[in-house]
Amino acid sequence: MPEARSSVATFEGSVPLGELPEVGSVPSSMTALVVRQDRFGDPATAFQVETDIPVPPISSTEVLIGVKAAGVNYNNVWAARGYPVDVIGARQRQGDPYDFHVGGSDASGIVYAVGADVADIAVGDEVIVHPGYWDADDAWTRSGKDPMIGPSAQIWGYNTNFGSFAQFARVQAHQVLPKADQLSWAEAAAPTLVGTTAYRMLHGWAGNTLQAGDVVLVWGGSGGLGTQAIQLARHAGAQAVAVVSDDERGRYAEKLGAVGYINRRDFSHWGIPPLVDDAAGQKEWTAEARRFGKRIWEIVGERKDPAIVFEHPGSATIPTSIFVCEPGGMVVICAGTTGYDAMVDLRYHWTRQKRLQGSHGTNDEQARAYNDLVRAGHIDPCLGRTVAFDELPAAHAEMGRGEQVFGNIVGLVAAADENEGRRS
Repeated sequence: MPEARSSVATFEGSVPLGELPEVGSVPSSMTALVVRQDRFGDPATAFQVETDIPVPPISSTEVLIGVKAAGVNYNNVWAARGYPVDVIGARQRQGDPYDFHVGGSDASGIVYAVGADVADIAVGDEVIVHPGYWDADDAWTRSGKDPMIGPSAQIWGYNTNFGSFAQFARVQAHQVLPKADQLSWAEAAAPTLVGTTAYRMLHGWAGNTLQAGDVVLVWGGSGGLGTQAIQLARHAGAQAVAVVSDDERGRYAEKLGAVGYINRRDFSHWGIPPLVDDAAGQKEWTAEARRFGKRIWEIVGERKDPAIVFEHPGSATIPTSIFVCEPGGMVVICAGTTGYDAMVDLRYHWTRQKRLQGSHGTNDEQARAYNDLVRAGHIDPCLGRTVAFDELPAAHAEMGRGEQVFGNIVGLVAAADENEGRRS
C-alpha cells in the first residue's frame, strides 16, 4: 500500500468536474469514471461517473497528476468487459484494497504532488504519462534487463488503478514526461500509449529494427496504432503500406505518410485458413494471399515484401501477415482485436526464417525517444475526436465495436476545450 502524502496541502471534499484546485492543493475525493465487477460487460454501461472516489495516496517514488485530458485505448474496453482479465480481481488477489477500477492509460496534466524520493519533477510541471509500469526493485529490473519484459511489468491505467479517467491520477515517477508546448491538453493526451507501443514494435527488436527503405505493412492504418506506425516509418525513411476497410480511411493514412493503401474488403481470405490436407481450400486461400502480396508490390513499385508487418488484429490477419513477410523479416504484434486464436503455417515460418514477435508497452528509453519526436513536431498526435467526460463510456463501446477508426479519441477532464493548453 502506498505511503500517505507528506508536505502536501490537502483539504476535505472535492472540486467540480471540469475544474482543478490551486496547484499543490489536493482534495480528499474526486470525480472518476469507474468500472465495478457487477457492471462488467458493455463499456457503455460498465463505466459510470462516480463523484466520491478517494484521491489516491502516493508513495515516495510516485507522482500525483491533476488530469486535464485522458486518451481512450482498447485496453479499457477489455477492462470494462472483465475479459480476458478481471483487473479488479487480479489486483485484489495481490492485496489491493479497492473494489473498483479507474482506468485510462493516456493523460496530460499538471503535477500536484511528488513523493519524497522523486527528483527532476516539480509541482506545477505540465506533463504527459507513458504507460509502462513496473517494480524497480524486482530482480529482473535490478539486473538491467528490459523492465517491460519482467515479471512485474504492467500497463498503467489497465492493470493498475487510478489511471487518467479521473480528476487526479497516480503514476510512477519514471513514467512522467514533459508535455509538448505546441500541443493542446487534448492533443497531448492522444498518442502516447499507441505511439510508444508502435515505437517499441518498430525499433525495439534487435535484428529486425526499422531501416530506411524498408517496406512496412501496417494493419489498421487509420486507427490509433496505425497512424503512429505510419509516421514512424515515414520519419525513418521506410515505406508504409496501410491496410484499411475503405477508401476514405486509406486516403487518411496516405495524408500521414503511407505510400499507398490496401482495402481489405477487396479480399476474402481472412480468418483461419483451410488445413494443409484440404488441397482445394489451400489453393483458394493461397491464391488470395498471393494476390494480396502482389498488391503490396504494385504500391511500392517493385517486387519487395514487407520487412516488418505491424500487427494487432490477430486471428483474422496473422496467416496473411506471416505469408507476405519477407524471408528473415518480422511480424510484430501487440494485440488481438479480432481474436487471440491465430494459426500460422509453419512451412512459411521456418523455411523462410521469419520472426513472429510479441511486443507489449514501452520502456523508459523508448518512451522518451518517442516523446522527443512528438515535442520536435515530427509526429502528429492524430487527435481524431474529443468527447466530454460523460461521453467516455459510449466512446469505449464504439471502439469495442470497431467504429472508431480515425486517429485517437480523447476525453476532456479539466481542460475547457480541445484547444486549451498550447504554449507555442
